[in-house]
Amino acid sequence: MENTERNTTRTLGRSGIQVSALGFGCWAIGGEWWSADGQPLGWGKVDDEESVRAVRRALDLGVTFFDTADNYGTGHSERLLGRALGKRRDDVVIATKWGNLFDERTRTADGRDDSPAHARRALTASLERLGTDHIDLYQFHINDGDPERAAELRDLCEEFVREGLIRAYGWSTDDAERAAVFAEGPHCTAVQHALNLMQDAPDVVALCEKLNLASVNRSPLAMGLLTGKHMAGRPLEAGDIRSAPPTWLPGFTRGRGADRDWLDRVESLRDVLTSEGRTLTQGALAWLWARSPRTVPIPGFRSVAQAEENAGALEKGPLTAEQMAEVGRILGREAAAR
Repeated sequence: MENTERNTTRTLGRSGIQVSALGFGCWAIGGEWWSADGQPLGWGKVDDEESVRAVRRALDLGVTFFDTADNYGTGHSERLLGRALGKRRDDVVIATKWGNLFDERTRTADGRDDSPAHARRALTASLERLGTDHIDLYQFHINDGDPERAAELRDLCEEFVREGLIRAYGWSTDDAERAAVFAEGPHCTAVQHALNLMQDAPDVVALCEKLNLASVNRSPLAMGLLTGKHMAGRPLEAGDIRSAPPTWLPGFTRGRGADRDWLDRVESLRDVLTSEGRTLTQGALAWLWARSPRTVPIPGFRSVAQAEENAGALEKGPLTAEQMAEVGRILGREAAAR
């Protein structure tokens, strides 16, 4: 497939902000942290220096969009990203999120707060941890937040834009009706939501296409299931959220690792996804680009090797309409190719 500019960059919704078609999600590099009752919320142990090298390698490979949240690693992800970017901060678009409470000292989650007062405190703290004077995309991080309160927060985000503290905002939610509440604001430009070829999200994608919003795709690799690197029945380390998956995280079973039926479905897709020299990971990302012109997948990473594999997908571009149809046939559903 010919590599063109439109394959390697996308516009972040209404904002006009140009980003690489692939973003990097910074949840995993936040390291270990836990819920109040001791459940893991991170992806296990990380090497901070390797994470810094990975961010910088991604930059060298053309990745210009990095998504984090204030509670990832209870602040550690933001601090690490800020350090890794350093003087190259103006070369990238930074997205972060607010709404969850946490204790940096104990590395534990501590509830949530949807008040406007907390939103301003959280923004100030994120700016400090990231070492920047503005956030490019600021996202409400409570998936099932109250729509009436969200309208109030939307108006507050407009104030943040006027004050020069943020450039645009969005809601991290899987609910299209909730996302539409934020979309009424002129500087709302994105919805962050779960989307991968095993878990489609037609309502949210349709909203993004209708209202010219970016579809920022979390879990684009189905929490690692689409990388081909998991085996059924192999437990994950205790500090990994997938070792004791919450109800919203399918495909894994406590103490048993990846579910065999999920892995079997992934294996059935291997031939079409690895066509044209792609790895399985790159094929899964290529499906997302073909799914909609609004999508910007944000796979996680913890190493230079993962950064290189993810970024390598940019050279290959989206799947073709024929490949999308084949994926749809294998999964027993109508292809979502445009």
